[in-house]
Amino acid sequence: MHQIIKAMILSTCGLKCDECEFYNKTCSGCRNVMGATFWAIEMMPAKVCPLYDCAVNQRGHKDCGECAELPCATFLQMKDPATSDEEHQRMIGIRVDLLRAKAN
Repeated sequence: MHQIIKAMILSTCGLKCDECEFYNKTCSGCRNVMGATFWAIEMMPAKVCPLYDCAVNQRGHKDCGECAELPCATFLQMKDPATSDEEHQRMIGIRVDLLRAKAN
C-alpha cells in the first residue's frame, strides 16, 4: 500500500498554512499575497505582515528561518490575541524549530 505524503506549506514565519482555518478561504498564504494577508490589511498600518516585510522585503530572505536574529522581538511580539501566553510561547518554539529545520 502506498502512502501519500503531503508537503507542508510553511509561511514566512513558520505557521503551517495548510493547517490554518483561513487557508484557501480568506487567505492564500503570505507568499502568494506578498505579505498582504487579510488580517494585515485590516490591522497593520503598512497593510503587510511585519514579519514578512522584515524577512522578505527588507532583508531579502526566503523566510524568518534564514535570519540570524530568529526569534527577534517582532517575532516574539506578534501574538494571536485568541491564544494564551503559554500557547504563544509553545507555538514560538514549534515555529522556530520548523523554520530552522527547513533552512538546513
